[in-house]
Amino acid sequence: MAFVSSKLTKATLGFFPGAGWAAGRWAVSRGSKVTAMAKAKELLAELSHHGPHEVLRGNLALVGLPGVVYTPTAGLGLPAVAFGHGWLQPPWRYRQLLSHLASWGIVAAAPATQGGPFPSPRLLAADLIATLDVVTGVRLGPDGISVDPDRLGLAGHSIGGGASVLAGSDHRVKAVATFAAAQTFPPATEAAKKITAPGLHLAVADDLVAPAAGNAAAIAKAWGGEAQLRLIGKSSHLAVTEGKHWSQLLLDGKPQRRTQVLVRALFTAFFLTHLTGTDKFRPLLEADVKKATIEAFAD
Repeated sequence: MAFVSSKLTKATLGFFPGAGWAAGRWAVSRGSKVTAMAKAKELLAELSHHGPHEVLRGNLALVGLPGVVYTPTAGLGLPAVAFGHGWLQPPWRYRQLLSHLASWGIVAAAPATQGGPFPSPRLLAADLIATLDVVTGVRLGPDGISVDPDRLGLAGHSIGGGASVLAGSDHRVKAVATFAAAQTFPPATEAAKKITAPGLHLAVADDLVAPAAGNAAAIAKAWGGEAQLRLIGKSSHLAVTEGKHWSQLLLDGKPQRRTQVLVRALFTAFFLTHLTGTDKFRPLLEADVKKATIEAFAD
């Protein structure tokens, strides 16, 4: 290979049953909480920077699936994540996010399918699984990088977030992360009930395209396994995207560097923790960070 909305309130958001890494569930002293937040801040700063690996970019189309793949320059048995794009968004609008994951040792690939005005979330979900099949089935890059089929994850933005949930019940998927996930048909909330892998859902407080209460929060609440919901303040639906694109004339929001850096760090911590087994970055997942608070769910 070459290289459905409703009013959002604090009471509607949060950590859901089974969330074993839910910091909000812990009864901690003020001192230990301050220490935990300081550690989280330190890890956030570390993961906000490019990782230790140089990055290669490849073309999935050469093996029959339009899209892109980013990999470290070398490695065997690496973890991999397939990423679903938002409505009308081409994969290149996430290139820095995908490259960031690769710099931390995670193969990151995004299919360039279902990009029209009437996409099928079900078919995009199938393409996400096909993407995982591709990266596990062939050697990548000039030095034959390989992916461990037991270390696979899914991620996505907007409708791509919903599609990643639809695909998340695949037994090979070990972790699912979303940003501003949108409800889909078939319903992502129903698919979420069948997922036992951990989920991380980043919702935008003032999302006018996919308001959190009827979308990301509803998905997180329905999650069958461990799930965490974080509320991103002073952001927008398109904040995670990069560069300029004509779809900004139709959709609320625009690229925002602060949100992009935050999403990269949290996604990286989440996938390194759940796909590689390292506990180094777990404190970041267990504490509030500025502009990305863990929301406590009221049953």
